[in-house]
Amino acid sequence: MPEASVNNSQISDKKHKSQEIIVLSKFLEFKRWVSRVILRMLNKRIPDKTYLELLYFYRMGKKLDLNNPQTYNEKLQWLKLNDRNPIYPTLVDKYAVRSYIANTIGENYLIPLLGGPWSNFDEIDFDKLPDQFVLKCTHDSGGLVICTDKSNLDFQQTRVKINTALKRNYYYRCREWPYKNVPPRIIAEQYMIDESGYELKDYKFFCFDGEPKAMFVATDRNIDTRFDFFDMNFAHLPFHNGHAWASREISKPGTFGQMRKLAAELSKGFAQIRVDFYDINGKVYFGELTLYHWSGMVPFEPEIWDRTFGDWIQLNMEKLDK
Repeated sequence: MPEASVNNSQISDKKHKSQEIIVLSKFLEFKRWVSRVILRMLNKRIPDKTYLELLYFYRMGKKLDLNNPQTYNEKLQWLKLNDRNPIYPTLVDKYAVRSYIANTIGENYLIPLLGGPWSNFDEIDFDKLPDQFVLKCTHDSGGLVICTDKSNLDFQQTRVKINTALKRNYYYRCREWPYKNVPPRIIAEQYMIDESGYELKDYKFFCFDGEPKAMFVATDRNIDTRFDFFDMNFAHLPFHNGHAWASREISKPGTFGQMRKLAAELSKGFAQIRVDFYDINGKVYFGELTLYHWSGMVPFEPEIWDRTFGDWIQLNMEKLDK
């Protein structure tokens, strides 16, 4: 066969395959669009399992395997549906968890409480609060107001944000069942900043049955949030998850060993949990306990790290089947 004919045939095959890829991509995008529409229209009517399958496909662009989950994100969805430890609602309640932390590692690790809990915004007596404070809704993620100068606080905007959060049941967002019956309340905590003088870095440890395996440092939250992941020797790990790396070098805090030890203590008996701390001028403070990092709906880049983290979770599926 003449060389020109071979080349033309190869070009034709490449064009055909390229068209197939485009068609497949458009079909998958259409399916994801359908998933999103169904989720918006029937959110509270869809059973948890179906909802998570649809949401996972919409967010991650692939099918959720609940029969043989392998990746970290898949296993988090399995845990939502099957791991119903009765302590979990206490762990996600930002007020109730304070007693749990005090009893487990000591109340000296808690950020000082200034007031609350309050059931509605109008119960708050702002005259009794200092010029700087933090308002937190105890039943969700994101119901937060940071006040650095009470004289300049927009009370109306604050009221709207807090009242909107109080009406929200965080469970329905990604079916994190521990939030479903947490009472909506407000607390006020002391305003804190670290050695930078302008932010509060988070040190977040991924723990698996009492063993911290990896962690990340969250920086620049008030500017452009950055996540940098490290192993337990504080070597930078080569992947992204949710945010880009910081543009500056992240230094290992002097309290790293202490935070690692506390994370191990707080994570005993849990297949996986994320334990968050702050380092404020050399003193460790508890941040929060997170049962489902990103709710298991944000990809790892490169994807192999999703499997790496997944291998660290040991699911007791045989016991469940019995």
